[in-house]
Amino acid sequence: MDIEELLTKDRISFNLKGLTKEEVIDELIEILFNDNVIEDKHKFKIAVMKREEEFSTGIGNGIGIPHGKSKFVTEAAIAFGISKNGVDFDSMDGEPAHLIFLIAVPEKSDDIHLKVLSYISRRLMHNEVRQALIEAENYDDIIKAFEK
Repeated sequence: MDIEELLTKDRISFNLKGLTKEEVIDELIEILFNDNVIEDKHKFKIAVMKREEEFSTGIGNGIGIPHGKSKFVTEAAIAFGISKNGVDFDSMDGEPAHLIFLIAVPEKSDDIHLKVLSYISRRLMHNEVRQALIEAENYDDIIKAFEK
């Protein structure tokens, strides 16, 4: 998978300000909205939060991967943010999330969100990848982390 097609320079926040899961999700939605990936922030957020109600996307090890499918998404995309202090993401291990990936996919798309989830999850199983992402200072650092 070519992560650079989904995660562009304009879709990254190196310093998320949100203190809650919902605030961080709002920040990442705003990034995708500003990049013309999302046509209606509110309706896309409903899809993401509905998914969160079913089962938290805080997967542990400091990672959150909220995602949503919606007819208000124009193309598959990822927004990525780093929270220095961490955010309670109702993670399986009870630890705060520092690395948050928001996956947005059009409603009529195939199973691309599952492929993206799988790819990100596999890469983030490795501590050196997580650490490289936390320490990333620019877009190239993030792409290099995924190549580890």
